[in-house]
Amino acid sequence: MPSARPAPAAILHEIFGYEQFRGPQAAIVEHVAAGGDALVLMPTGGGKSLCYQIPAIARQRAGHGVTVVVSPLIALMHDQVGALHEAGVDAAFLNSTLSGDQANAVEKRMLRGEVTLLYAAPERVTTPRFLAQLDSLHERGKLSLFAIDEAHCVSQWGHDFRPEYRALTVLHERYASVPRIALTATADAITRGDIVERLQLERARLFVSSFDRPNIRYTIVEKKEPVAQLLRFIESEHEGDAGIVYCQTRKRVEEIALTLCSHGIAALPYHAGLDADVRQANQDRFLRDEGVVMAATIAFGMGIDKPDVRFVAHLDMPKNIEGYYQETGRAGRDGLPADAWMAYGLQDVVNQRRMIDESPADEEFKRVMRGKLDALLALAEATDCRRVRLLGYFGEDSQPCGNCDNCLHPPQVWDGTDAARKLLSTIYRVQQQSGISFGAGHVMDIVRGKQTEKVAQFGHERLSTFGIGAEFSETQLRGVLRQLIATGALAVDGQAFNTLQLTEGSRAVLKGDTPVQLRESVSLPAGSRRKGGASKAAPAVAAALTDGGQARFAALKAWRGEVARAHNLPAYVIFHDATLASIAALAPGTLAELQGISGIGEKKLQAYGAEVLRVVSAA
Repeated sequence: MPSARPAPAAILHEIFGYEQFRGPQAAIVEHVAAGGDALVLMPTGGGKSLCYQIPAIARQRAGHGVTVVVSPLIALMHDQVGALHEAGVDAAFLNSTLSGDQANAVEKRMLRGEVTLLYAAPERVTTPRFLAQLDSLHERGKLSLFAIDEAHCVSQWGHDFRPEYRALTVLHERYASVPRIALTATADAITRGDIVERLQLERARLFVSSFDRPNIRYTIVEKKEPVAQLLRFIESEHEGDAGIVYCQTRKRVEEIALTLCSHGIAALPYHAGLDADVRQANQDRFLRDEGVVMAATIAFGMGIDKPDVRFVAHLDMPKNIEGYYQETGRAGRDGLPADAWMAYGLQDVVNQRRMIDESPADEEFKRVMRGKLDALLALAEATDCRRVRLLGYFGEDSQPCGNCDNCLHPPQVWDGTDAARKLLSTIYRVQQQSGISFGAGHVMDIVRGKQTEKVAQFGHERLSTFGIGAEFSETQLRGVLRQLIATGALAVDGQAFNTLQLTEGSRAVLKGDTPVQLRESVSLPAGSRRKGGASKAAPAVAAALTDGGQARFAALKAWRGEVARAHNLPAYVIFHDATLASIAALAPGTLAELQGISGIGEKKLQAYGAEVLRVVSAA
């Protein structure tokens, strides 16, 4: 017979060393620990893991048995289980890194009810063998809870759809009495509805946290010389910091990693085409070493818990706002200042439109994907607060943040309607005269009156629109074309060498009924570090420490690195920087003084307390 549940707040303090829950955590934990279903939308760094880990511990102690955590990535399983072991929680994973004997041993411990949390991928959870084991646990009343992490993967509308997640409906159909909690950091209204339907969570309680990440500064710049722009950004804003640079192609990833290394920046590549061992080694180094920059495709990132990523940069535009939000959210998980920087240009719009149009999906899917892309394009072209736009996409009202590029450096706006009409008129006349379509560069040459070989070859200098827009720069015209494509007033034919095509939407612009307002091309001043930015001598979390505190912090970090290497874990799994900074500031002399510091639970106090005191006294 299950016993009374221990108070979640007591578990929070005893196991994880925290005094109080954050935001809606307490309500979520109470609801799930009591056996309720939940769908949790909480931003990266908001503490989602505790929302199922504490109920799992509470329910296991009350006699309910094993919690099964559905997790999509091996690296995430390893780090989560390692962190739980450090905190004194009996957790395990089942994945391809285990030998047959090791997997059998884990399964036997699970069936005996000795494991509090068991992590497994959706592909494994839905196999007949694993379901038979769950049947056995369920029959004996030892199947406590299902936690479905990264739940947006179940939705075809999400930014990271994984078909294997669809099979998880079997959990509700087969074990209807077992509570379920689904968690994600990113889901707009349509994705949220799909999660509820696909996972049969119609009766689940919905918990939606604020999507705001106030510590992240959003900056989107016009793409001119993107590699040079990236280098200036890193060298002036984030020298020596850990960061992620997202690129669209594998080739681009490898080029960027090499370029960053050639400029003295510790950088590694990550994409699905690399050998699995190389990929794993690069990820491990990023997680365990300080100041490493990962150049990556979107294959990298989900489940990366590294708290001190100081910037995420995009050299190519993502597919939608959910992807952008998820990827930028990997910066500043520790709550300290971080940057989300993106370079965005005409070719990004062309490429993303073409990928949607040429996909084999049905028209309904393409329509939704175009709408999602339009929202991201609107964010990129915005002249008002980026954060207000971003949060508004997720249905959250907010006020101008004062901490994005548009708030810090309000852009000038100019009326591009005349330029737009001249471009569209030229496209129309070119097609009339030549019977074929041309790309953006040639159209701009005609409008600006440039005598090129191609212009001469086709006789386009004889067009009435030749030179009609000589007063506009190429940068201005590119901006106009970018917005015309973004709003559907122009189309790009990917089958015909990315040539420009008029659409139904072109007519309103040509008639002057639809104005085209654009931001002036602006560049943020180099070296404009945010106020209060940390020096390279210490992370921002330790910047306020005295000289003695800085020495203790450095000694503690060195000690933590040794322990992490010995345990084959990222350093932050042992102690976060914030915990080390608190220790360095307090300079405790006894275990009792150490015990009250946030992030030090009972197991860590027993395991590391004496060593921490030794390091502090010796520093």
